[in-house]
Amino acid sequence: MAQKRRFNPNKRQLARSPADTRMLRLPPEVTERRAPIEYGKPFIVMEDAAKQTFIFKGGAWVPHAESIADCRQSCQVKLLPQKVNGRTRYEVRCPVGYSPETQA
Repeated sequence: MAQKRRFNPNKRQLARSPADTRMLRLPPEVTERRAPIEYGKPFIVMEDAAKQTFIFKGGAWVPHAESIADCRQSCQVKLLPQKVNGRTRYEVRCPVGYSPETQA
């Protein structure tokens, strides 16, 4: 009867370079932590193929002041999986006290 083959690790793979383990390393630099940002309520923004953005106000989609690229600079932007009429939906959460009308 044939015997089961035992595991035989490749010895070249197990060998580690001695310089890597014996080398002295500097401790990681301590960086100051930023204060956590508090975000407001999320709102939905749609972007069409021409990179124009629209927001739902008063029962209709009206043009939005900022593009998605501008929103990503100051707000938290999340891509939503569903597309509506060929437009991409995004969930945008701006920091508390931030208003795109006052920034433009």
